[in-house]
Amino acid sequence: MSHSMTQKTALQRISYFFVTLLQRYLPDPFIFAIVLTLVVFALVMPSTGQGPVQVVEAWAGGFWKLLSFSMQMAMVVVTGHAMASAPAFKRKLAIMAGIAKTPGQAIVLVTVVSAIACWVNWGFGLVVGAIFARELAAKIRGVDYRLLIASAYSGFLFWHAGLSGSIPLAIAGGANIETVTNGAVTAAIPTSETIFSPMNITILLVMLVTIPLLNRLMHPAPQDTIEFDTSELLESNAAESIDKASMTPAERMENSRVLSGLIGLMGYVFVVYYFVQNGFALNLNIVNFTFLFTAILLHGTPKSLLNAVSDGAKNCSGILLQFPFYAGIMGMMTAVGSSGDSLASLISQGFVAISNETTFPLFTFLSAGIVNFFVPSGGGQWAVQAPVMMPAGAELGVDAAKTAMAIAWGDAWTNMIQPFWALPALAIAGLGAKDVMGYCLLALLGSGVIIGLGLMIF
Repeated sequence: MSHSMTQKTALQRISYFFVTLLQRYLPDPFIFAIVLTLVVFALVMPSTGQGPVQVVEAWAGGFWKLLSFSMQMAMVVVTGHAMASAPAFKRKLAIMAGIAKTPGQAIVLVTVVSAIACWVNWGFGLVVGAIFARELAAKIRGVDYRLLIASAYSGFLFWHAGLSGSIPLAIAGGANIETVTNGAVTAAIPTSETIFSPMNITILLVMLVTIPLLNRLMHPAPQDTIEFDTSELLESNAAESIDKASMTPAERMENSRVLSGLIGLMGYVFVVYYFVQNGFALNLNIVNFTFLFTAILLHGTPKSLLNAVSDGAKNCSGILLQFPFYAGIMGMMTAVGSSGDSLASLISQGFVAISNETTFPLFTFLSAGIVNFFVPSGGGQWAVQAPVMMPAGAELGVDAAKTAMAIAWGDAWTNMIQPFWALPALAIAGLGAKDVMGYCLLALLGSGVIIGLGLMIF
């Protein structure tokens, strides 16, 4: 390959512009969380008629509301990393990565694998996509590492229209659905009308073809490509081997295959039992449980697992620091003032005011995209928007299932430029948000057109 400057396509030029722009101007996601906090603080007071002390109270009141969820997310990173660093798991991934022979194929493959995995379960997809991208980066020369990770993350666009989507699952469960939707929906809506509706399946299939291709076409010219530094892989493979004879009794226990085998077996008895009882109903706890006990068995000894876990725990700093701030933002967004409204409901109402029957699903999608910036959690988003959007949709004669899916798609859509969810993937990849956001921004624009059209045509 000659190193003369290759002529760039229009899309390569556009993506290069955004990537270099954000590389320079996008600070650490923590800065983003601080700025969002201050912006919401300033907006809440005049719009909802609350005083500064009230808003600070709402902020502090929400601050620790996501603790169990933060721990689950930290465990996603730690257990995913522990499982992926086990030699046996790495070999399996390497075989899968071998399907791709060129940088372009690698980008398409990681996007498709990640999209399908996220559709099955978002926590699973987020980790598997990033781990798989690392493996591809190590195997295939000339592929841009930033775009590989961005492509893995673009699979996250598919999650809320999939089997772990919190909104379709919430309305299928039907628990307190009348309260949440302000009386607009009285009976549970089955997943056949949401996740498996013709509209949703069509949007998913069109995206599954276009997003991998878009990512593929964004691949930088050779002179702009930044490859994965493989020296990282070498040091993580150098496991310490100590001579059995010179071990103390304590070290023997730490290196005992029997102990790992017994506890691993116990875990797997439950995993099998769970899937037999519940079918393929995944949630974060069972995903983390399966990852952890797979890691215990694959590492073979407690010592090997301990090394992998302490390695993975280094990647949790972003989650530990930032999730409380987002919980605080959610507290302010949902605080109701003297006007009887919260900032989140006012944003939703603003979009309702400019909608008619045809445009309502589109505006619901856009409002959900905006609210998602401040309330990144899918469940939190539903709690905030359902009371406003569901009755408005019913009044305009829009199908309740469609309104709900418009909120779900909007929630997944702006995750492309909201670093909150990218944190676990970036932690596994060892990159910063600024490295991938330029590519993600273009995935946002491309997917926005497809989803928006899908919501209006059907």
